Amino acid sequence: MGDDDDTTPRELVHFITQQTRFSLLNDILAHPQQLPSMYELEELNPSVSDATVYKHIQKLINAGIVKEVALDDDQRRQDYPWKFYGLTDEGRKFLKTHNLLAAEETLQQIYDTISDKPEKMVKYENAPRPD
Repeated sequence: MGDDDDTTPRELVHFITQQTRFSLLNDILAHPQQLPSMYELEELNPSVSDATVYKHIQKLINAGIVKEVALDDDQRRQDYPWKFYGLTDEGRKFLKTHNLLAAEETLQQIYDTISDKPEKMVKYENAPRPD
C-alpha cells in the first residue's frame, strides 16, 4: 500500500485514524452509495477548510485506501458532480481487519437522519454514480 511498502499496519492505522482522515473515511462509509463527491465531503466537514479536505483525500488515495472514480464523458451532466471517492478493496479489507468498520451501519443510520442538508447536497447525493 502506498508509495513505500515499509509502512507497518500499525503505522497505517495511525495514519488512517488521524482525525480529519478518519472523519472522511466515516463520511464515505455513511454515504448512501459510499461514493460521495468532493463537495459532499466538504459539506460534511465544516470545521476544516476545503483545501484540507482535498489534501487528506489525496493522502488516502496515495495510501491505497481511497480511490477516485469518475463518470464517463457521456454520462456527465451539467451542474452535477462526476468525480467520487470510495474505498478501495484493499482499504475496505484493511479497515475490516482492524475493526474500523464496526460502526458502518450506525454511520449510515446517522447520515439518514441529517435533515437540514443544503439543496445542492441532496442533488449531489442523488447524482448518478459510476457502476
